[in-house]
Amino acid sequence: MRKLKNSELNRLNVDEYRNSEKTPIVVILDNIRSLNNIGSVFRTADAFRIEKIYLCGITATPPHRDIQKTALGATESVDWEYFTNGIEAIIELKEKNYTIISIEQVEGSVSLEKFEIAENQKYAIILGNEVKGVQEELINASDYCIEIPQFGTKHSFNISVSAGIVLWELYKKINLDK
Repeated sequence: MRKLKNSELNRLNVDEYRNSEKTPIVVILDNIRSLNNIGSVFRTADAFRIEKIYLCGITATPPHRDIQKTALGATESVDWEYFTNGIEAIIELKEKNYTIISIEQVEGSVSLEKFEIAENQKYAIILGNEVKGVQEELINASDYCIEIPQFGTKHSFNISVSAGIVLWELYKKINLDK
């Protein structure tokens, strides 16, 4: 085996990405403290051609050196918008007929692998603060809460890891499992 060179990966350039069909998912980052987590989510969103990222509350916005460190340019390809609070983002998305999903451990949550997507539906996933999680107000405004199964001693994943797991699973269900 031989490791492929970047030039052999046939990736889109930024203009091609911006004009490409997107996966009908918006990511809401609500009160995320870590600039590295924000950048990592941008990079993951680029990989799965996510429609847009909504940055809310204390979540920092590009351009920022520490976001760029992990985003590696994805802030140039992935559309984003800032909202002073997450509920404003949810209201806008509900008006556009998005299904709102909090990624949180709550009573009645649906395990990620059991969550079923609806054909031609658009989704918004909410990832909350690294310590406090998704705010109760946003959970209450959500249509679903999804929980990522865990089998060890820890109670949660890092925000960027959660984003990668959830976006990959939803991407597969939307684009590959047809």
